[in-house]
Amino acid sequence: MTGPTSPASTGAVVLMLHGGAPRGLDEVGRRSASLWRTTRMRAVLEPRLAAEGVATYLLRYAVRGWNEGVAAEPSPVPDARWALAGLAREHPGTPVVLLGHSMGGRTAVRVADHPAVVGVVGLAPWLELGDPVAALAGRHLLLGHGSRDRITSARATRAYVERARPVTASAEFADLGRLGHYMLARQETWNRFALESVLAVLDRAGVRRGRDARDRSTQE
Repeated sequence: MTGPTSPASTGAVVLMLHGGAPRGLDEVGRRSASLWRTTRMRAVLEPRLAAEGVATYLLRYAVRGWNEGVAAEPSPVPDARWALAGLAREHPGTPVVLLGHSMGGRTAVRVADHPAVVGVVGLAPWLELGDPVAALAGRHLLLGHGSRDRITSARATRAYVERARPVTASAEFADLGRLGHYMLARQETWNRFALESVLAVLDRAGVRRGRDARDRSTQE
């Protein structure tokens, strides 16, 4: 797991979860396209979030596939739980937003029941009809999808938001227009949506950050 390059007063944490493949037990190496795309986004978001008092972490899974049915849980889920446990030790009591692309979005909604998690932001998430919503109870959910995506389904994402709405603190689908899946074209649109959505989730959860968080820490 890659952490912030420059430590700062931390009022919240973002854990970024990259995409993957339906199946695959190969190691996620540094040349992974899914990891590379999310790493590029993290490089843009980290300084902007740091200015808001938010620390940014990126998890690299052990293997590239979702691999449902291979073990008790899909492959990236234990990795994400491990990362959340580590963040809870490093930043005790600090709220966490999960930011996932594609398979990362699917992973995020599975592990959102960790006590530190206040919400999930999904970018073109891979979601299917049977995916559970229970882990999102009391959390904030914000999922964005483009109409030109031919890898994952905007319609399925919208349907998931509707199914999750009764258990969440808030649930919103954002139509990102004529965007595809891989976050290569119109990168600034993806980056802006990710940044604004993370901050919106923190605001909805009532999380103080930036100067507010620093003022609070000096008063305690």
